[in-house]
Formats: sequence, structure tokens, C-alpha cells
Amino acid sequence: MEEKRVRISDIAGELGLSTATVSNVLHGKTKKISDETVKRVQSLLEERQYVPSMAGILLAQNSSKIIGVVINDHEKYESHTLEDVFISSSLNYLCDEIEKSGQFMMVKKTTSPEEIIKFASMWNLDGMVLIGFCNHDYMYLRNHMRIPFVVYDGYCDNAQRIYNITIDNYSGGFQVGEHFKRLGHKKALCISDNLICVDKERYDGFCCGFGRENCGFMLIPINKSQRLEFYRKNLQQLSKYSAVFAVSDFYAIELMHFLCENGISVPNDISVAGFDDTPICRLVSPTLTSVRQDVSLRAKIAVQKLRELKEKKETDTTIMLPVTLVERKSTCTCN
Repeated sequence: MEEKRVRISDIAGELGLSTATVSNVLHGKTKKISDETVKRVQSLLEERQYVPSMAGILLAQNSSKIIGVVINDHEKYESHTLEDVFISSSLNYLCDEIEKSGQFMMVKKTTSPEEIIKFASMWNLDGMVLIGFCNHDYMYLRNHMRIPFVVYDGYCDNAQRIYNITIDNYSGGFQVGEHFKRLGHKKALCISDNLICVDKERYDGFCCGFGRENCGFMLIPINKSQRLEFYRKNLQQLSKYSAVFAVSDFYAIELMHFLCENGISVPNDISVAGFDDTPICRLVSPTLTSVRQDVSLRAKIAVQKLRELKEKKETDTTIMLPVTLVERKSTCTCN
């Protein structure tokens, strides 16, 4: 039979003390408590093997030293959000920077702003890094809670009191467009599951770099099985282009596999480029041309900005980091 958990009230009753006194000893607030009482409480806590509620301890402290990292559990990930290469890479660098600062990282995935507020309150978080949400979500959070947060990845329209660490998405798309044009391609296609926010910035830059009159756009389904079926139905249309820019490495690599399975050579028949330069770009064959962002620097700035917000220092609300095209074997000169 499972033993009944020892409570603060049990310890207090056994010692003839108030629960407030026992709680204060447990949380280190002993200035107004005699040394003898402190020793009695600590001794009985140890003897009874009292296991404190972590949430209760954190709420009683001024600082939990916990930074929450919250990721949008978007349907496009199909229940594999933390397995996404960009997400896992970001978490890796954020963990390093948060631990360097003497704090701890706690990860949550959700689609609900209300759940984010509950999460932040439950653990008395020192701050949060938010990944993958949209402008209305950030505005809702800013207006409904006081815990500082920074936008690490997601669309944020320069709103006041929202601290956004973004990248130059337009420039990234522009560099891909220029790259295809320099290689002699005459018609190029951009694929994405939407044409708003970040992806629109990448598409607009791509059109400017390549020439809008020669650019096509293909709206692909979010669901993987539907997306592959879409490619099968539109294979003839895809084949009209000699170069394709996918707004993410995931979509680019998936498309390369599909083309290969259908007898279309990458890059000899169709050149393919992605965005983010995640580690998998160097592992696939052919290696993927992609737009690199400095994920390590982005994580470092995120933690720095949280510290400045916690200390109530004046800080820039938007920081835009540069991106660079990395050319690999998935793109080549047009025949």
C-alpha cells in the first residue's frame, strides 16, 4: 500500500508550531525564527523524509532561475514538434546559453496562449523564450501577463513592448533568387504552406532577387501525405521550372526525395534550395544549398535580452540578424 505523503501541516502539528513557521523554515525565511526552532523543524523534515512541492517552493521565491522555452505545437509538425531539426537545434543552443547564465531551461509545447500564461505562473518563471507563434499571440501575452519574454522565432510586427529577435528573411530570399539567376535559370518556383508573415518576406525577397515576372508560387498542403499527393498531381507543373526555393530545409529535402523517386535529378534537372541551414543540410545527398542563420548568436541574444528586461534596462525592441546563402551541391548551372 502506498504511504501517505507527509504535509507541512503534519510537521507543524507534531512540533506544535504553525504551518507558516514550518513553511518559512522550508523556504529559508528564518530571520525571525529562533535557531532552536529551525533545527527542530529541519530535523523532523529530514526524519519524516518530507518531499517539498517544487511548484510551491518556486512560488515562494523571488527568483526561480527557470527560463521557459515555449514552442508552437503547430499542426504542420504532425505531433513531432521537438523532432524538427530547426527546433531541436534552437533548443540545443538555448540550453547552452541559459545554463551559462546560471539558470535552468524548462520546455513546453502548446498552441494556446492561455496555456503559456498558466505555465509561466505555475513555475514562477524568470522569463520566457517563445518560438513559432504569431503577432496576435504575442500581443495577447503582453497584455495578460507581466513575466518578461522574447520572441525567438515567429512573426512579430514591430509591436510596442514586444522584444523580437528576428532574422533578415527578405534578404535570405533575395540571395536565393540572385543565386538562381546567376546560375542561368530562366524560371524559378517558390513553395510554401502559406503566403503570410515570415514566408511572405522570404518569397518577396526571392522574387526581387530573381525577377518577379519569372517567379512562380506553389501553395502546398501542411499535411505530409496530402503534400506528397499534391506533388504527384502537379509533377508536370513542377517540371516546368529548373529551380525551386523551399521556404524551409524540411520542405526542400522532402521535395528532393520526391523528385529523385520520380526520376528527376537534383540538381541536373531541377536545382533546389532551402532556408535555415540546419545540420541535416550537410548530411543529405546532394548536400542542400540553404540560407544560414546564426542560431548560436540568436540564442545568446535571447538570454541577454531576458536579463536586461528582468533588470528593467532600456533595450531595443527589435534585433534583426543577418543571413548568408551557403552554396552546396543541390544547385548548379542551368543546362
